[in-house]
Amino acid sequence: MPCTTVLVGKKASNDRSTMIARTDDGHFDVKKLIVVEPKDQPRKYKSKISHCEVTLPDNPMRYTACPSVDPKDGIWGATGINAASVGMTATETITSNPRVLSADPLVRRKEPKTRREKEIPGGLGEEDFITLVLPYIHSAREGVLRLASLLEQYGTYESNGIAFNDRDEVWWMETIGGHHWIARRVPDEMCVIAPNWFGMDTFDLADALGEKKAFLCSADLREFIGENDLDTNQGGKFNPRDIFGSHSDQDHIYNTPRAWMMGRYLTPWSHTWDGPDAEFTPESDRIPWALVPDRKLAVEDVKYLLSAHYQGTDYDPYTARETGKRGMYRSIGINRTGVTALCQIRERAPEEVRGLEWVCFGSTTFGAMLPVYPQVSSMPDYLAKVDLTPSTENFYWASRIIGALTDPCYADLIQEIDRYQEAVAVRGRQLVREYDRKIAETGDPGLAAEANRALCEMAKEETGKVLEKTVLESSRHMKNGFNRADH
Repeated sequence: MPCTTVLVGKKASNDRSTMIARTDDGHFDVKKLIVVEPKDQPRKYKSKISHCEVTLPDNPMRYTACPSVDPKDGIWGATGINAASVGMTATETITSNPRVLSADPLVRRKEPKTRREKEIPGGLGEEDFITLVLPYIHSAREGVLRLASLLEQYGTYESNGIAFNDRDEVWWMETIGGHHWIARRVPDEMCVIAPNWFGMDTFDLADALGEKKAFLCSADLREFIGENDLDTNQGGKFNPRDIFGSHSDQDHIYNTPRAWMMGRYLTPWSHTWDGPDAEFTPESDRIPWALVPDRKLAVEDVKYLLSAHYQGTDYDPYTARETGKRGMYRSIGINRTGVTALCQIRERAPEEVRGLEWVCFGSTTFGAMLPVYPQVSSMPDYLAKVDLTPSTENFYWASRIIGALTDPCYADLIQEIDRYQEAVAVRGRQLVREYDRKIAETGDPGLAAEANRALCEMAKEETGKVLEKTVLESSRHMKNGFNRADH
């Protein structure tokens, strides 16, 4: 599923929290935020897409997820935080190349051609990963290892990047062909920017096959590369992106521009992104996978990155100027996003509520990001009670409606959207501060449910205000409008 991912190490954040965030850019998928209790976790799992069957352990933890409302294609849990305060987002669809895919083919389901033949199930994929991994892990590293074991046993039918975070670490994992994989710990001082391509551009293979301090990979990765003549690096370098990824013209329209936009925001002073002397352009293949940001990042910075549409450049689809380049690159904040979620594991928060989940539905450009506590038995109806019928009674559909109304009236409404997003952020942070303090003083994690109700009531109030304004302004722009002089 085409998405964009941002990862933030604890020394790169303003409050020493780790953050993993991703836009889930499906095809206008209707999403909700729920809590899955251990009693509701399956023990026998079967994928809808690949028909792969997996027996699951008997000791799942409670966890949150953002599944698709329509179950016809499976769960698609997207993202969540479990009871051990471990976050996961899955997945970022990534690229590969024919050399890799011929050496280790993707594991796709094969339907029987005759009645006598049996179906051959496929591997696992984005539909499955949250359900099969998040309820059973107690650290980010453990998340990589559990998913790796599943990939090696069952394989996968697609190429994906997956992120995990806990209090101290952020890990990024990328699949290679049907059964192979690599993963590395994000350096604490760095921020990762990941559009839909194979991202990692440096990797310590010796550590991954040896001490495993900050790098992990398939046990036979060195032999896999050598036996299949995959190494295209020069001068003794080991760049996984060159070996396992792509270098296509489509990358220069779809992927590298997003990395350029994010890098430009993160390091405006330490790198040159514009002009004749630019180190990187929107079509550069060498934009780094990870950067040390010029200033520490807050949640609002990650939200801005995942809402970006090349504002301030000639490529902005909303610019009033005719630049000849308007809308030529794929925006980060895109129309078809179902949910954008940020899993924040906070070092300085009370132990009982260390994890905080920020959620934004619909196009991130126009939506507000609301914090909620995942340490609850259920989410308020405003987040969880969503069906396929549009309604202003839930955050998902209200956000989608606001985006659809604002887009054609961008110049007239974007200021109202900015005010709305800031109001939700300000009031949301105030409520989190209040309830963090109450929980620390009382030691009662049950207050998290009360906090979530207050947060959702606030979001509904602010969303209703901006919805009224967007409906009125978009009504003024209707083409059948007419005024008589004698009114």
